[in-house]
Amino acid sequence: MTPSQRAAHGYVSHGASFSSPGGADERLLHSERIQIERKTFTLSLRENPRGRFLRITEDVGGRHDTIIVPAPGLGDLLRVLTDIARLSEATPLETPAAAGEDGEPVALTAVD
Repeated sequence: MTPSQRAAHGYVSHGASFSSPGGADERLLHSERIQIERKTFTLSLRENPRGRFLRITEDVGGRHDTIIVPAPGLGDLLRVLTDIARLSEATPLETPAAAGEDGEPVALTAVD
C-alpha cells in the first residue's frame, strides 16, 4: 500500500515522500482521519519545495473537497476553530427551518 493510500484509509502516517497528482514533490509529515456524522475528514501535514501546509480533505459519499492552509496560518486557524467550538457548545441549538425571521413558527408546504 502506498503512503497516500494509507493516509486515505485512515492510517496515521509520518515521513512518506511521493509525487502528488499536480506533479510537485510532497512529503507527508503526519496524517489523521476523523469521522463526523456522514463525513470523513483527512488532515495531512505536508511539505513541498514552497513550504509546509495542512491539507484538509472532506469525503462525503465518494465526493472529495480539499482546502489547503499554509503552515504559518495554523495557529490562527486553531484559535478561530477553538472559539467557534466553544461558542457552539455554549449556544442552544435553534432550528432555522422551524422559525421565521421574527422567531414565529413557519408553515412548511410541499412543492410539486
